[in-house]
Amino acid sequence: MRDTFLVFGQPLIEQAEMDEVLDSMKRAWIGTGPKVHQFEKDFAAYKGMPYAAAVNSCTAALQLSCLALDLARGDEVITTAMTFCASVNAIIHSGATPVLADVDPVTQNIDPADIERRITPRTKALLVVHFAGRACDMDPIMDIARRHNLAVIEDCAHAIETTYKGRQAGDIGDIGCFSFYATKNVVTGEGGMILSRDKAKIDRMKIMGLHGMSADAWARFSDSGYKHYYVVDHGFKYNMMDMQAALGIHQLKRVEDYWKRREAVWQRYMQAFADLPVGLPAAPEPDTRHAYHLFAIRVNEARCGVSRDAMLPMMTARKIGVGVHYLAIPEHPYYQKNYGWNPDDYPNAVTYGRETISLPLSPKLSEQDVDDVIEAVRDIVTGKG
Repeated sequence: MRDTFLVFGQPLIEQAEMDEVLDSMKRAWIGTGPKVHQFEKDFAAYKGMPYAAAVNSCTAALQLSCLALDLARGDEVITTAMTFCASVNAIIHSGATPVLADVDPVTQNIDPADIERRITPRTKALLVVHFAGRACDMDPIMDIARRHNLAVIEDCAHAIETTYKGRQAGDIGDIGCFSFYATKNVVTGEGGMILSRDKAKIDRMKIMGLHGMSADAWARFSDSGYKHYYVVDHGFKYNMMDMQAALGIHQLKRVEDYWKRREAVWQRYMQAFADLPVGLPAAPEPDTRHAYHLFAIRVNEARCGVSRDAMLPMMTARKIGVGVHYLAIPEHPYYQKNYGWNPDDYPNAVTYGRETISLPLSPKLSEQDVDDVIEAVRDIVTGKG
């Protein structure tokens, strides 16, 4: 038994981040400022994109992306039934209507064939999610989008390092949205980024993300002198702070090293659990790069002798933090009540959501931490725990 609790998704924060945050505090520029601008440039360069807008969350990024498409009430946006609620809520807050498609049972990513089945004359966009760091099958998705004249938003909250056939996740559709939440592969505590090759869309989202004030209003208190701003649209308070960007600037410099560490942990899990009756993630598809954001096992009671919901507190009792990513969207009461979604209509997403457990996967994990996770899973599934 461990002496301390292993927190799920615990980030690795190093001295460079601490020094950069302290520098922001000493300079007393802790809101949106030059470090946010630097982080935007660095992240865009890492992804090979020309334009970026930093915001306070991926949720904000998704909502601004939907607004940038000028969706009208009654317009429909198709998204996946296996995702965090933010993907769906962003569509709702834009005034459009979310429509769910089921997932592929192997990849857990949105099924292009089911997208096609859900299209109506009211469909205006697709919001696809690169789940757990695995790229969606974007070729057929983009073919559908072209044939039906649909915009494509990529939810890349799990997919900073993800590539698909030589293309960066977030650079395949019209807009890419990223997360820097505390459990993500690059961490700013809270925070998000929007990428696009469409400068007009990025410019508009920057304005909408800071109260609808005219461009560069954040610099009105800088040493270049006060500049008047004008409110040109009804915007939101979605800006990132320099305190957050101070973390991101240095986290991004180590993104490849952290990816290699998570890949090594992933491979250890795959080897350690190969003989167990749990479901394991599929191997990454050819000509793609998996971000290794989540490692999830599937616990089916008939095969494992223990249910997923029974295993969760058993892992906690072993002082191992775990997650559930996610209950399928149509399982939630709000969506059932307001959209009439029936779990039976999304069998792949619902079955996965009832069986999945996410195990710790972080560059901060020590070899002993990984050993402890493996031992806990093996003991529980083999009846020793």
